[in-house]
Amino acid sequence: MQCGRRFSPPKQPAYAFNATSGVCEIPTALPPTTWQFVPASDYLSFTPRKYACMSQWPRDDWRRQLVTLFLISWCVAHVLHPHPSRNTSNTWARLFAIILYFVFATLSYVFVFDKATLKHPKYLKNQIRLEIRQASIAFPVIAVLTAPLFLLEVRGYSKLYDTTAEGPGLWYNFLQFPLFLCFTDYCFTDYCIYWIHRYLHHPLIYRRLHKPHHKWIMPTPYASHAFHPLDGFAQGFPYHMFPFIFPLQKFAYVVLFIFINFWTIMIHDGEYIADNPIINGAACHTMHHLYFHFNYGQFTTLWDRLGGSYRKPNDELFRKELKMCQTEWSKQVKETEKVVKEIEAEYDRTYRGDEPKKVR
Repeated sequence: MQCGRRFSPPKQPAYAFNATSGVCEIPTALPPTTWQFVPASDYLSFTPRKYACMSQWPRDDWRRQLVTLFLISWCVAHVLHPHPSRNTSNTWARLFAIILYFVFATLSYVFVFDKATLKHPKYLKNQIRLEIRQASIAFPVIAVLTAPLFLLEVRGYSKLYDTTAEGPGLWYNFLQFPLFLCFTDYCFTDYCIYWIHRYLHHPLIYRRLHKPHHKWIMPTPYASHAFHPLDGFAQGFPYHMFPFIFPLQKFAYVVLFIFINFWTIMIHDGEYIADNPIINGAACHTMHHLYFHFNYGQFTTLWDRLGGSYRKPNDELFRKELKMCQTEWSKQVKETEKVVKEIEAEYDRTYRGDEPKKVR
């Protein structure tokens, strides 16, 4: 076994692919292959059909895997099968991300998002359409950048594991979740994202990469994935690096990616429930979109506090009667415009309030 792949030489010149042999019969016009099907997981796997073996590239060819992983990452996993080695369950994570974005951002917008936000002076003209457009542009580029990382995982270069016996032990099956999110010696993902996000606000980087996401001063759930592609990849990079540094169960990888995407949508939904000094919830992130230089963290306020960039959400955000009042909005607009002029070379936003009034 090499790099997480399994090969078995055929016992006779050709095999028909069936439920018992697990070996592909290769057409005579194509070169023979010694690839043999091995379930992707002891818990869940899908046997590929015979057509999966009828291609010019063998199933274990890295080029085939890379192309397939890109397509899976970009949202056509329902058409193509991933290479069924023992390290592939995580490749569904990006598909889940796209489904989560369109389905759950819509659910969040319909049932959670405060529609009074649409009347805010800093809400853009056609903002939701612009947010979806930016996210749709970002997804395929991010897929190109993440496919090589998935390829390394598929070919066995990461520390992903399947069964408890393959991992550090039963205790680690529970520890890996807080370990992934924040509790390592350096609070791995939260720590990394804090510094990546903070450096994205450096003037030379901000205007080129991070500005598209800050176009949404009053974001909706659809802004959750509306990044410049390199910005989105950079902030997701710590999640992809984790399984190369620490052991991680494959299905836990998928669960954590689903949670991350839920969380990203939730902190953009404008419903300020978590008035908590530790959790970096929607209120904290709204302060970041309004005032730019504060609350860079993803899950907690720990690194913002240590880095001197924490700003407590305004008390008015948690009071329904004051949250959307004109006085509060005027204060937000005044401070926001001052910050924007300092860090952006040009002001290229068009707000609903800037539209000319129709005269009948």
